[in-house]
Amino acid sequence: MRWGRIREIIIKELRQALREPRMRVLLFVPPVVQLLVFGFAVNLDVGESQIGWMDSDGTPASRDLLAAFDGSPYFHVTAVPASDAEVQHLLDEGSVRAVIRVLPGFGRELSRGETTTVQILVDGSNSNTAAIVSSYAGQVASAYGRKAMQEQLRDRLAANAHINPNPVRMTAPGLDIRSRVWFNPSLYSRYYFVPGVVVNIVALVTIMLTAMSIVREKEIGTMEQLMVTPIRPAELMVGKLLPFGMIGILEVILVTLGALLVFGVPFRGNPLVLLASSLLFLLTTLGIGLFLSTISETQQQAMMISFFFFMPAFMLSGFAFPIRNMPLPVQYLTYLNPVRYMIEIVRDVFLKGGGVAVLWPQMLTLLVYGLAILSFSALRFHKRLD
Repeated sequence: MRWGRIREIIIKELRQALREPRMRVLLFVPPVVQLLVFGFAVNLDVGESQIGWMDSDGTPASRDLLAAFDGSPYFHVTAVPASDAEVQHLLDEGSVRAVIRVLPGFGRELSRGETTTVQILVDGSNSNTAAIVSSYAGQVASAYGRKAMQEQLRDRLAANAHINPNPVRMTAPGLDIRSRVWFNPSLYSRYYFVPGVVVNIVALVTIMLTAMSIVREKEIGTMEQLMVTPIRPAELMVGKLLPFGMIGILEVILVTLGALLVFGVPFRGNPLVLLASSLLFLLTTLGIGLFLSTISETQQQAMMISFFFFMPAFMLSGFAFPIRNMPLPVQYLTYLNPVRYMIEIVRDVFLKGGGVAVLWPQMLTLLVYGLAILSFSALRFHKRLD
């Protein structure tokens, strides 16, 4: 194997990739689009929610509860329906995300120390938003209930003091719950999605570029011309793969810089761990692209097959949907997906600062998958050339 010939193939491929309009689109459009979409458009955060308020009690206690919701940074009361029909109309047209309904007898039952009910009607068309709004509303109502109970205890204690000079301590045991979120204290969804964009871009670009580059040679009839030159099949394969491996590393660096500078995603790990993992992942993506080139006859066919492979790998990677929420057979299937392991590595490096001591099982799996896929594809490619 002569590196001089390989160097010339690399230079040729880089020139071809930058000169071909279709290649330039694949190089620059997917990274920009995915970074912008998942950084700005795909946002699962729930800010101030518009809610309706239906007070069927009309007591000072119910008005205090209204003040608690108005004082919360998560809610803004924009409608006051007077009937069930108005409540249904508000939820049907999407004017509010929820309606808080205080039932008759709320204040009386609360003053007696009895269990009372507050009804929270949530628009469930968006299950994620509905769950968050319902949780926030439940927290506000529970906090008001605890405050009301403490006030009743103080009132009873004060009344008992006038009767008994040595009053019995009337307090209820409780828990002071203080939660602290690690790694993503603000719970920004972009911190979850943007690191995964690195993996998706590298996978999509390197698979498609590798497959289309080799197929293009066959499509325009230059593959036969290359084979009558002194270039060996192994040299041709290495010369075809290395440029796109270099492009993949460049995409990792550029998207990482975009995540840090544009979206402010924290990067707590070692950049060398990210680069080393990217190299291991490239063994898999380049091998897959090489394999797809052996079963495709045209560039359009190579592109369609690349998407056919990429979409299931994307859906089963845990990028957007937690793997633990999938059916058990599908969870086992994800262990065959190299994208899953790279997603875990990238998020761990970005948010948790994980190193090789923690991520070595995922890195070892990528190495095994990469060597196996690349070796199989190289043998098939060599056989096709022979």
